[in-house]
This record gives sequence, C-alpha cells and structure tokens, in this order.
Amino acid sequence: MSEFAERMKTMEKSAKIIRNLFGAMNDPNIISFSGGAPAKEALPIDIVREITNDVMRVEKRGVEALQYGNVMGLPDLREVVVRDLLAPKGVQAKADNILITTGGLEGMNLLCQLFINPGDVILVESPTFVHCVEIFEMFQAKCVAVEMDDNGMVPEDLEEKIRKHDPKIVYVIPTFHNPTGKTLSLERRKKIAELGSQYDVIILEDDPYRDIRYSGTDLKPIKAFDQTGHTILANSFSKIFSPGSRLGYVLASDEITAKLFDAKTATNSHTSMLPQVICAEFFKRGYYPAHHKMICDLYRERRDAMIECIDSFFPEGTKRIFPDGGLFTWAELPGGINTTDLLVESTSNPNVKVAYVAGEGFFIEGGGKGNNCMRLSFGGVSPEKIRIGMERLGNLICPMVR
Repeated sequence: MSEFAERMKTMEKSAKIIRNLFGAMNDPNIISFSGGAPAKEALPIDIVREITNDVMRVEKRGVEALQYGNVMGLPDLREVVVRDLLAPKGVQAKADNILITTGGLEGMNLLCQLFINPGDVILVESPTFVHCVEIFEMFQAKCVAVEMDDNGMVPEDLEEKIRKHDPKIVYVIPTFHNPTGKTLSLERRKKIAELGSQYDVIILEDDPYRDIRYSGTDLKPIKAFDQTGHTILANSFSKIFSPGSRLGYVLASDEITAKLFDAKTATNSHTSMLPQVICAEFFKRGYYPAHHKMICDLYRERRDAMIECIDSFFPEGTKRIFPDGGLFTWAELPGGINTTDLLVESTSNPNVKVAYVAGEGFFIEGGGKGNNCMRLSFGGVSPEKIRIGMERLGNLICPMVR
C-alpha cells in the first residue's frame, strides 16, 4: 500500500486525543463530562419539524433546499448573521463578507488552505482547543504557545512571541474559552486587534460560545476593534441552533473573502442547502429570542450545579473557573494527581464510570504541563447526573491527595 502523507504523522498526537474524546461521549454506561455537545433539551426539534414540513414543497423552498446553491451560502442566512448575530455585538458587516461553512471547523480548515505552508507558525493559547491544533498540524504548521491568565491571552507575551516567531496566524478563543471557560478582557481584545494590524498578522478569532452568556457583562468581539481587516471572525450555529446541522460562518475582509470563495469551491462547492434553509427560517420566523433565553437558563442551572459540586466534593485546594457562559469549566487538582492516569481509573472503575478530558492534551508545549488539570463539560448533563457523577469523581480523588 502507498505510504500515508507526512501530514498524518504530524497530527497523530492531537488526533488520538480527539478519538478518545468522542469514544467517551458515546458510551451510555459512563456519565460523560468530556464532550462539548449541547444539551438534548437545547435542540429545537419540534420547531425544525414544523419549519421543514412547511418549506419542503415545490411552491415554497423545497427545490432550493435540495438543489445546488450559492458558494458563499444562502443569502438570507448570511443576512441573519449580519443582522441578528453580529450587529447586536457591535460588529458592522456586509453579507457579501460572510461565508457559510460546514460547521465551525471547516472555517479553520479553509483558512489554513489560504495561509499555511509547512513549517509556518501559528500562535495559540496555553491551553488551547485541541481539535483546531489537529487541523493546524494536518497542514504541518508549528504551533507555539502563548501564556494565559485569568483574563485570557496575555498581550505582552503575545507581542514577544510575534516578534520572535513571525507567525502567520494568532488563534484565540476569547469568550468562554475552550477548554478553560475563561473570557478575554475588553482591553485585551482591543490590544490583540491592534497587534494584528501593527505586525501584519492574522488574528483568527474563534468565538462559538459567545452567544450563550448567562451571567456577567457582554463584551464586543475582537473583530469589533479591527481597523485594518487583519482579524477574521469564525463562529458556529452548533451551540445556538444544532450541531447536527453542521453550520458555521466566517467574516473576513474583501481580499480574504475572495480567496475563501476559491478554497470553498475546491473543497465542497458549498455548504448543504437543506440545513441552511431551515436555519434561516428559524431566525426569520422569530424563534431565536425565546430559544436563546431557554438555553441560557438551562446552562446557567447546569453551570451552578457543576461549580457547587466541585466546591463540595473535590479536595481542598482545588482551583476552578467560574464561567459566565459556555459549556465548560476547568479544574486544577492539588496533591500531585495526574489526571491522565486518573481518567483510566475513573472510566473503568464500576463504582465511578465518569469521564472528563485530561488537561495535559490541551497544552501544545508538552513537558507534563497541565497534568493535574481537567476540563469538565456540564452542558449536556442534567443537574441530577452532574451531582451523581461529581460525587463519584470526588470520592475517587480525595483519598489520592498527598
């Protein structure tokens, strides 16, 4: 058999993490805090059925939904993005600069097609979203870590790394960060946009959790402070509508949008039309505001249950993040506990059967950094199961603390 491409070797480590993550998500015998899937209660099943039954007629949008479509995406869905999702956040955009993608991750793939040659540097947060690292490594980019603190990516370290490594892209998750749940401060958003312009580097703002804020003060995206077109905003409908619809979008400058068009045609011609039609109608018919309130209330309750359980069941000295939105929190354990080793016990022990994602895999610098940390996703787990699973996990951990 022919040899696999070199890119398959460069992404082996990150691919293994992702493979294990999906395995835990789909085991019905495990209480899983590992995946980032929305709650089943957050899926608008009845509304989608109603919309589908109405539009899937020849005299309505049936032909449009089942035929080839616009490379850039359905025009009225792009208008929805501009009007309902960007303008309220302080981002002024034209529909012509919106590309509808097949999920949020396709945007990352397309942008790597545009900018990344083997050996190019991408700066990422420490820790960062491992699924995007997998994509970056597939394109044989070199990922370099930038420090984070409680207010997100540290601009001083970012600027130092820009000067040192001359990166093509700075990848940042500013709001309810995956994996930590942290939020980049307003002043740092402004500064990072300025650094992109100053050093002629792309700021890739990945913001799929932004719209599920349920406490704290809303912040403008980094893109709102971009004066030169160096910031590209990528987002997804997965957390606010449906992950199964596989819909996302990218907002970029005229020059970058033109190249995205070409990369999209060479990849899959356009995003599936049926989910685009249904999603556009979901927003245009006015379902989103009530749906949005419902999911924020749902996740707030689950966030509160998770934080209460960490404080009640985990050992003294545990540090955790209190997120103002999103689906994750981040716990740092005391006593030299290795969460990678712990995960084997927590998923195999019949008295525990609880999964999470070990922290070490989110740190691209290696060397054991984050080996006492874990990402806990509460979004897809009921408060009752959160309490059961976290008590089991706490009972496993506490005796291990030295």
